[in-house]
Amino acid sequence: MLKALSWGPMHGFEITSWLEERSGGRLTVFDAALLQSLHRMEERKLIAADWGVTENGRRARYYRLTPAGRAWLRTESSSLVDHVEALVTILNARTAES
Repeated sequence: MLKALSWGPMHGFEITSWLEERSGGRLTVFDAALLQSLHRMEERKLIAADWGVTENGRRARYYRLTPAGRAWLRTESSSLVDHVEALVTILNARTAES
């Protein structure tokens, strides 16, 4: 979600759509999980929110990254990429029979 918000302020549906599109449909985001995550990140001051109006004329909360959120995203992204690379290395290891 923080990566989505690094592109600019978005409301919940936009965040969900961004994540699902970028994952090629392999990632499903459930509304309740999205809202819980957004509230936790807001409490941790990683994001901030303001009320706005969507293109459809509906009222919605627009979330944006804070400087702390941008820094956390950089740090955690680097760590996650390192972990994923380690897992790929392990999963691609040849077995003794190979």
